[in-house]
Amino acid sequence: MLNRRQLRIKVMQTLYAMSASGSQNINIQEKFLFKSMNDMEVLYYLLIDLFNQLHKQHQDLQEKSSKKHLASKEELKPNQKFSNNKLVRLITDSLLLAEKMENLKSNFWKSHEEYIRLIYDKMVESQIYKAYAADNNSNFKNDRDFIVKLYSEVIAPDEKLYEFLEDSSLTWLDDLPLVNTFLLKTFRQLRAEDTSKELMIQLFKDTDDRDFAIELFRKTIQHAEKFDKIIEGQTPNWDKDRIADVDAILIRMAICEFQIFPSIPTRVTINEYIEIAKEYATPKSSIFINGVLDNLEKQMNEKGLINKTGRGLL
Repeated sequence: MLNRRQLRIKVMQTLYAMSASGSQNINIQEKFLFKSMNDMEVLYYLLIDLFNQLHKQHQDLQEKSSKKHLASKEELKPNQKFSNNKLVRLITDSLLLAEKMENLKSNFWKSHEEYIRLIYDKMVESQIYKAYAADNNSNFKNDRDFIVKLYSEVIAPDEKLYEFLEDSSLTWLDDLPLVNTFLLKTFRQLRAEDTSKELMIQLFKDTDDRDFAIELFRKTIQHAEKFDKIIEGQTPNWDKDRIADVDAILIRMAICEFQIFPSIPTRVTINEYIEIAKEYATPKSSIFINGVLDNLEKQMNEKGLINKTGRGLL
C-alpha cells in the first residue's frame, strides 16, 4: 500500500515535526513515524468497516419500521437490495475483517455513530441509491459498481466526514486521498468468485521498503551536519537560515539517498523530491530543489562522493 514516495513523505513529515518541536529524541520521533505509517492501514480498514456499519444501520432501521403499529406495506416488506448487496455482504460476513478490526480500533465507529447516521441518510437520499434500489437486476458487477459510485460520489466527498477524519488523526489529512484511491481500486478489481481475502492489504510491499523508511529517517538525522557542509561547499549561495525548513529537509534526504542508498539511481531520487516539493513545499521550491540537487549531483560525482551500484546504474 505504501510506495516509496509515500514513505519519503512520511519521513519528511516526521523530520519536519521534529524540527518544529525542537525535539532531539530520535526514539520518540521514530515511534511517531511508525504510528503515522500504521495509522494509514487503520484508516483503510475503518473505511472498509464503514460499509459494515451502514449495513447494520440499514438492517436496524428496517426492523424498527416493520414493527411499527401501523406499518405501511413498504415498511412491512422493505427493499432488501442494499441488505443483500454482494460486495457489502463480502465485508459483513468476513471473519478476516472482523478479526482485523478487533486488532485495530474496533470501537471507533461505535464511539462516533452520528457519522454513520449522517452518511446513511446521505446514501438513501442520493439518486445513486434510489436508482440502484429500483433496479431489479442483481449480480455482483451491478452491486460492485453501485458501491464504487456510492463511495466516490457520496461518501468520499462528504465534508463533515472528511473534517472528522482529519481531526481524528494528525496524519489522516494527507493519507485520505491515497487511501480513497487504493480502496476504490481494490473494489473495482473484485470479482464474483473472490473472497474477503482480496480486501486485505499489506502496508509494505516487502521488508526492504520498511527498512528503507527507517534507515532514511535515521541516517538523515545522523548525518545532517555533514550533509549541510556538503551543501555549503558545493552551493555558494546556500544559507540554511533563509531556506524554508521543508526545502532543507528534502535536500538533506536526497543527499542521504545519494550517499547511503547505492541501489537507488540519483535521477530517481531527484525526480522524487521534486514531485514531493510540488505538493508539500512553496510554489517555487521544486525549481529551487531541482537546481540544487542537479548541481550537487554533478559536483559530488566529480569528487567521488556518490557510489551507485546495481542494475541500470552503470
